[in-house]
Parts: sequence; C-alpha cells; structure tokens
Amino acid sequence: MIRPFTGLRPAAGRAAEVAAPPYDVLSTEEARKRAAGKPWSFLHISKPEIDLPPGTDPYAPQVYAKAAENLQRMLAQKMLERDRQPCYYAYRLIMDGHVQTGVVVAASVADYDTNRIRKHEFTRPDKEDDRVRQIEALNAQTGPVLLAYPNAPDVDALLAQVTGGEPVADVTADTGVRHSLWKIEDAAVQDRLTQAFDAMPALYIADGHHRSAAASRVAAARRAAGPESCNFFLAVAFPHHQMRILPYNRVVTDLNGLSRQEFLSKIGQSFSLRAASGAVTPAKPGEFGLYLTGQWYRLNIHPDLVPMNDPVERLDVSLLADRLMAPILGIIDPRRDKRIDFIGGIRGVAELERRVDSNEMASAFSMFPTGMEDLMAVADAGEIMPPKSTWFEPKLADGLVSHVLD
Repeated sequence: MIRPFTGLRPAAGRAAEVAAPPYDVLSTEEARKRAAGKPWSFLHISKPEIDLPPGTDPYAPQVYAKAAENLQRMLAQKMLERDRQPCYYAYRLIMDGHVQTGVVVAASVADYDTNRIRKHEFTRPDKEDDRVRQIEALNAQTGPVLLAYPNAPDVDALLAQVTGGEPVADVTADTGVRHSLWKIEDAAVQDRLTQAFDAMPALYIADGHHRSAAASRVAAARRAAGPESCNFFLAVAFPHHQMRILPYNRVVTDLNGLSRQEFLSKIGQSFSLRAASGAVTPAKPGEFGLYLTGQWYRLNIHPDLVPMNDPVERLDVSLLADRLMAPILGIIDPRRDKRIDFIGGIRGVAELERRVDSNEMASAFSMFPTGMEDLMAVADAGEIMPPKSTWFEPKLADGLVSHVLD
C-alpha cells in the first residue's frame, strides 16, 4: 500500500525559505503577498500565477509552464535537491500544544482505485484537471495528500523512535505551526513500516481528494509507457487518533422571509432552544450555537430525530442541513446556494459575530467538529460526506518533500 521514494527536498538549511502553505488555502492575491520578497518560496511553484500579470487565468497554459520554469530555476540554484536512496520521512506538526507525528510515503494508486485508500468527498472535474496539468507540467507531485491510518501502535512506536534524532528540516511558519522532518533510511525500519501498512485494512483520505484523483488519472494515462513511480502518489499518513478536526461553521445571508420570532419558533420544532449569555461553542454532538442580531442561542436537536444507524445522516452537518437549513431557510443545495457561506473553525466564533454584526449575514451557526471515527465510518460505508464537513488543523506545508515521477 505504501513504498519509500527518493524525495525532492529543500537543500540543507534552506527549508525555511522554501516551505509554503498548501496551494488551496490561499487566493492568488494572498499568495502574491505571502511570496513577496521570497524568491525561493514554494508558492512560485504551487501558485505560479503570482509571477504572471495580475488577472491571468490561473488555469491558463502559461501558468503551468511558469510552474515548470520555476521548479527548474530552484533545481539549477540547488535550492532543491533529490535524495539518492528511497526513503520514508517522519513528519511532525506542532500547533498550540497539539502534536501529531506521521510518515511521508508514496501511496498506491491501485489501492486508491480499489477503495482500499478510501474517499469521503466528491471531486470537481475542473479542480481535478488543474492538478493533472500541474503534475504533467512538473513531472512531479508537490502537494501531499493527507491520510489517516487506523490504530497501529507499532507504527506509532517506530515513528517515535525515528524522531528521537536530529531532523533534516525544522521550520516554524508565520502561522506559528512547527514543521519537522526526519529521513528514514534504515532498510529494516522501512520494511517494518511497509509491512505494517500492508497489514492495515484501509487508509482514509482526510484532505486531498483532487490530488489523489489527479494522480490516478495520470497513472492511467501513463500506464503503458510511464515509470513505476507513476503508480504512486505523495501522501502523509498520520494516526487517526492524533488528527485534529475543527468545526466548519456556517453563516446565512437572510431568514428566508421569516421574522425573527417566526424563525425561532420553527427551529423549536426540531431543537430545544435557549438564549445564552455569551458566544456558544458546542460541547457535544447534536448541539449548535445560533447567533442572531446580537444574541446567542444554544440549540440541541431532539434525540429521537438522530438516525444513529446512518453514518451520513447522523452527522451534525447533516442534521443542521436536514432539520433547519433546508426546511426553514430554504437552502437545499449548500454547494451552489449563494446565501450560505462556510467559516473554518480556526477563525473562531468572533468571525461569526463579525459577519452578522456587520449586517453582511443574518445568522450564524457554530458547530461541534466532526469526529475522525465519523469520517472513517462514512468512508467504510462507501458514502459521501456533506460539503464543508471537516476542517483539519494544522495544515501540511508544501515544498518540504515532493515526489518526482521518473
């Protein structure tokens, strides 16, 4: 299911200049500002439109050509170097006291295709196409897929052993997140990791569905003549019990023509509702916060409305959608409805208050975060989670390790 690979990494002492946020968490303008004065930032490869005139279509052919040009420039200047022997890499993230330690691997496209590496989201063709073009232009996979592995104390112990030494990269990003990387060169340790993963029933995609789908498409296109490395994709696998999901909160522009009292009355049909003296951060599944014109309310869904035997319908995001968003606010398709927006939990409830107090939004909903066990249950059932169900923190860095297809 996994194998070591010859990673492309920042040269010794240059990781802090190279490492960058994931390509998909920044807009073009945000990336342009973050990369200003940083000629070696990996954003020049992952968001290459920042080096082209403002207004350039980020999906234009010259964007992918610029990514390839920038990669070659960084190679020529020896900012990036390739390891000579296949390695695994231990990867530790530390954020606000939270620690998670995983392993960077080349993961099997075949196991992805047969759903042993399991999905829980739909992908969009345009975003898949973008990642395919990026891989083809670079002949490399540069954005790691975030995976979770089920309970495996032997793997955890091996990674704890490996990370006792000096890391080959140790970077604290401007967000305060510390990224540390160790090479795993010992053949015996590599074999133990490979065998331990092969014994697992499944791995679970937490984030990176478009990257993994694109890798599968590239592998299929190159299968006849491409190198064996095309049949694997860049991934970082963490133990599921160490991963942290933050809530994905919601804000809505209007009350669907209802008065405040009518809105609250309708909510009371499916939820217990009581006013709160301050911001509501839900403490358990089935509990929600509602912010409405300067007042917070605590909502708890009636227990008999929770279909516990259905891994999708019992999710809090589903309960809110099915019992409030659709029947009361008329939001049937949250993927396309312009009346709803989603706020990552990293921004906190203060952002919900700001959006409502500014009159940009009429109401805000704070959520209890989806659990990793819930995500795994949905994936095991072959089902799809509702949109914007999970917000993983901390995020992986781009540029610390890339997978070259040759």
